[in-house]
Amino acid sequence: LQVGFRALYMTGAGTTASRLGMADLGIAQLADMKEHAEMIANLDPYGPPLIADMDTGYGGPLIIDKAVKSYIRAGVAGFHIEDQIQNKRCGHLQGKKVVPEEEFYMRIRAAKAAKDAMNSDIVLIARTDALQQHGYDECVKRLKVAREMGADVGLLEGYTSKEMAAKTVKEFAPWPILLNMVENGSTPVITTKEAQEMGFRIMIFSFAALAPAYLAIRETFLRLKRDGVVGTPKNITPKALFDVCGLKD
Repeated sequence: LQVGFRALYMTGAGTTASRLGMADLGIAQLADMKEHAEMIANLDPYGPPLIADMDTGYGGPLIIDKAVKSYIRAGVAGFHIEDQIQNKRCGHLQGKKVVPEEEFYMRIRAAKAAKDAMNSDIVLIARTDALQQHGYDECVKRLKVAREMGADVGLLEGYTSKEMAAKTVKEFAPWPILLNMVENGSTPVITTKEAQEMGFRIMIFSFAALAPAYLAIRETFLRLKRDGVVGTPKNITPKALFDVCGLKD
């Protein structure tokens, strides 16, 4: 918010790591994700919209209905729901498994029904992780059906080349496709400029805060252990930090 981005993203991996101290292996559940999303969405309720990870929807149709309505009430502007099995893992790890296509379509159908029941304009993003297990054509098939069922945006997770990413955008145009850019993951680095030129409409950076935070905190503790001081810059006072958290307001 401070540097002026026009949208926010809440990552499931980051939520699991920061709230539970664990890896992104399907451990975080609806309560964890909804509470975190609500906190972020309400840092500035009238500011940039928040897109939040909804993983697999956390269960069958009734649970998905509850999840979508919970996100709407929390102030979330958009969410993605995927086709991995309930015991899921980060989209950029090996060993992912997806549910049969009909179960994925059930998730999209349930999410769309919940959205409609609330008369909400929350953005429903259909995500497929089928590339690793079933290949590109299966991903296209699943996203095309999701589009027909009323999904607002598509997300193919884990591109293995820039050419594949660009091809997906053309395949679905003008339906918007979201790009998840995880550096050092499955996908080669695609800059915001490149993504825009390819035609992507939304781009998220799931590890943009997670990895740098880990590195900075680790370096600080190494310095403290080595030198006996934290070494905080003089302009970063307690008040300066509290100002970031709304003290001035």
